[in-house]
Amino acid sequence: MERELDKEPMKETAESKESSESKEAESKETGNATDTATGITMSMAISREEMKVAMEKLQAIFQIVRLVDGYGNVLSVDGTPTGETTEDCQCFAFWQKDHKCVNCIAQKALIEKQQKIKLEFMESGIYQVIAKYVEIDQKACVLELINPLDEDVLVDASGREALIKRLSGYDRELYTDALTGVYNRKYFEDRVKMSDKKAGVAMIDMDDFKLYNDTYGHNAGDTVLDVVVGIIKDCIRKTDILIRYGGDEFLLVLPQMQEESFTEKLKQIRQKIHEAKVPGYTQIRLSVSIGGVMTDGQTVGEAVMRADSLMYQAKINKDMVVTEESVRLVEGSAWAVSPRDKKKLRVLLVDDSQMNREILSAIIAKEYEILEAENGEEALRYLREYETGIALVLLDIVMPVMDGFEVLTCMSRKKWIEDIPVIMISSEDSLEYIKRAFDLGASDYIKRPFDAQVVYRRVKNAITLYAKQRRLMNLVKDQVYEKEKNSRLLIGILSQIVEFRNGESGLHVLHIDLLTGMLLENLARKTDKYDLSWTKRSLITTASALHDIGKISIDDKILNKPGQLTKEEFEVIKSHTLIGAYMLERLTMYQDEPLVKVAYEICRWHHERYDGTGYPDGLAGEEIPISAQVVALADVYDALVSERVYKKAYSHETAVRMILNGECGSFNPLLLECLTDIQDKIKKEFQKLRENSEKGGKSRDAARELREYEKAKEQLFRGMPEALKEQ
Repeated sequence: MERELDKEPMKETAESKESSESKEAESKETGNATDTATGITMSMAISREEMKVAMEKLQAIFQIVRLVDGYGNVLSVDGTPTGETTEDCQCFAFWQKDHKCVNCIAQKALIEKQQKIKLEFMESGIYQVIAKYVEIDQKACVLELINPLDEDVLVDASGREALIKRLSGYDRELYTDALTGVYNRKYFEDRVKMSDKKAGVAMIDMDDFKLYNDTYGHNAGDTVLDVVVGIIKDCIRKTDILIRYGGDEFLLVLPQMQEESFTEKLKQIRQKIHEAKVPGYTQIRLSVSIGGVMTDGQTVGEAVMRADSLMYQAKINKDMVVTEESVRLVEGSAWAVSPRDKKKLRVLLVDDSQMNREILSAIIAKEYEILEAENGEEALRYLREYETGIALVLLDIVMPVMDGFEVLTCMSRKKWIEDIPVIMISSEDSLEYIKRAFDLGASDYIKRPFDAQVVYRRVKNAITLYAKQRRLMNLVKDQVYEKEKNSRLLIGILSQIVEFRNGESGLHVLHIDLLTGMLLENLARKTDKYDLSWTKRSLITTASALHDIGKISIDDKILNKPGQLTKEEFEVIKSHTLIGAYMLERLTMYQDEPLVKVAYEICRWHHERYDGTGYPDGLAGEEIPISAQVVALADVYDALVSERVYKKAYSHETAVRMILNGECGSFNPLLLECLTDIQDKIKKEFQKLRENSEKGGKSRDAARELREYEKAKEQLFRGMPEALKEQ
């Protein structure tokens, strides 16, 4: 073994260079290495005598020279602990600690069989620590060398101050999350995890954060995180610790916090986030799920695991706080829930075997409300009754009366499959059966005999996935509505102008909008005969407000005549269909717009009848676009139940009876079925609209409305063709 202690660098000669290269080559062959920090050439494999000599010489350079085992024990040269394992013998005693360092480099050097260097901060100063892996007579240990970085070592006083400042900046950078500015996961691992001081520990997770990113982009996601972090920081003390634990998960540590105050603080955070707005993204509605525990003599790391479990329980309902305190308040509950939250989701079990139903029920009944059906027909009765009130269907294939495939076919036809996931559970395992099930819309397929944990997890996953899909659809709908806001506003204004001239309250347009939407939704569930995607239904509903736009050119005296119209006057009234169509047809720049095309259909043909007796073109059956058919039925119903200058209002029941009996003309039989199916809902919704209108009607300013009408009318006619004005 050699040692070079000269502090003055050697002048390199050809001879010395050659010698150096020779030694370097030798080192590679023998396992020897020159330590650049110590200037020592030492083999990782060394004898006790050689190590004793080396340590004696190293003591002239380093304040502390010792052998350690990576577990906190100081060793003798032969690799055994030095006497009794007392505190004085522990390697971390020098650092005035009562436990092993979290970032112990001796342990890392031992595991990786390498040399490690770090700087250790103490109140007394900064220390350089070198940990070098060695094998003493084939026993693995670590040679640890420690020196203070004071004015006499390496740097002067000003340099030392600059070093500390720079290292402090590095420390902040090392432990700070770049996006949010709070502590990062490394800070938790290095500084917080092993703390056993009393504290409240909470895991906070954003609800549907992935949906925000997928729907609005990552900029929106970043903005959401900034908003949430800002709210949490406003709610906590300077001594509290907020850590970004993972993508959209945050760890909150509240030292010296009483349990009651801790729970109230978490509720405050949840409420503030729930009420917050995201700048630039008005459609985003924030919520978080929070799980919280007290450390109770455990480390923060141990408490995090408990808090994480409670947080996932909170996420089942979303936007709630679950703590161990709240759990204790609800007997026999896994977590605290309000009376609203106690309502379980419904799962429909469809199997002709009572035993199978009992087995499945035993697996999931603790968490879900169970409905049972022994065949497909019974299942469909439950689906008609509850519709989307059923969260999932567990469906057997082979059953009497109606099998599982028939149930799936019916659910697909009625669009239930879009909102209700179906898991097939069957003893049939042929590829043909499985493929057919998935082709018909099944979400999953489980073969009997089944594992209880597998069934439970797949049920839970299917329900969660569909819930996320519905939330995503709602976000998309909100986006569409936001983009169409101006169009709908203008359409609303024009339709209100028409209704004002017609002597009506304006409810007619709202009624048509509401009833058109309800009929289309039911029709889409009843048949796939028509292209009635959500986008198409939304388009028809929006355009329905323009159905009577042609009446804007009809003389007020005819529109508002209280008595019976003459034949000539009725012909003038009938012309509003062609006038409205002509107005839309003249919008040459927008003829390719879907809204204009649908509005044209509705304006021109909403008085056609299914048997061909309507006007203006005498179309029959499916010659009439479905958009016009639906609006026609909605228009007739509202005309019957609403008061007009020429008639009193009929009751809901009378109006439905008259339509079904053909007293108002012929309609599509499928639409009549839809009307029958939803008649109770129609009555209820129309009553709500009337009540709301009566409440708000007291503040209406008729004079102001008239002025606005005249102004809008003038602006509209200013842009109309002369030929149309002459009508």
